[in-house]
Amino acid sequence: MPHVRPRPKSRPAAAAPAEEPIAFRTRADEVYAQLKRDVAEFQLVPGDRFTENEISERLGVSRTPVRQALFRLQQEGFVEVLFRSGWRVLPFDFDKFEQLYDLRMVLETTAVHRLCESDHHVDRSLLDQLAGIWLVPAAQRSADTVQVAQWDEAFHCALVAAAGNGEMARVHRDVTDRIRIIRRLDFTKQPRIDATYDEHAKILKAIRANRGDQAAMLLRAHIETSQAEVRKITLHQVHMARHAGRAPR
Repeated sequence: MPHVRPRPKSRPAAAAPAEEPIAFRTRADEVYAQLKRDVAEFQLVPGDRFTENEISERLGVSRTPVRQALFRLQQEGFVEVLFRSGWRVLPFDFDKFEQLYDLRMVLETTAVHRLCESDHHVDRSLLDQLAGIWLVPAAQRSADTVQVAQWDEAFHCALVAAAGNGEMARVHRDVTDRIRIIRRLDFTKQPRIDATYDEHAKILKAIRANRGDQAAMLLRAHIETSQAEVRKITLHQVHMARHAGRAPR
């Protein structure tokens, strides 16, 4: 059995920037959040068709909040309505993913430069939490692909949040949300998990040493590698991920 390091109680805060809870959710908000999880967790994949009644029955809600949630997802480019035949999950828009990765690159490299500059307010507690996850001996690394995928997302969100610009962090969270499905496909392979540990460790060490140019260079290479993997994604891989039960729970 691979060794899986238990997550200390103090660490959940590190994951907070990735997905912020909605304080007052309507039923439509709940349906929307569940359907987005279904997409991110490969329960609904590109090409899948379904009706509002099917969603209503599965989630135990009326059709009104389901319809409201689906129209919201339609505006965000996740689904489309089919004339008299329900809804369909849209194919991946790789051109849009490329643009989102470019935006992510700008936000994150800007953030690490700010983290290394003395005239900016930096949340060192977030950096310390990241160090407790990524700067560990190899024997203590998690082999749980789901956990590592979640930690990876939290790592990048925490870097931006720690830089102290709330609007930058908000935009970055939105980008993170929109690329989640393809990003998690990157963590179905053990070599990518090992590389993520190594690369995150190097980035953190450069930041802690206030070497902004080096940290930005390492981060850029790290994101470009992930972006290159995204270009290789096929619909077959998505279906394999669904049938293999690798979806986060």
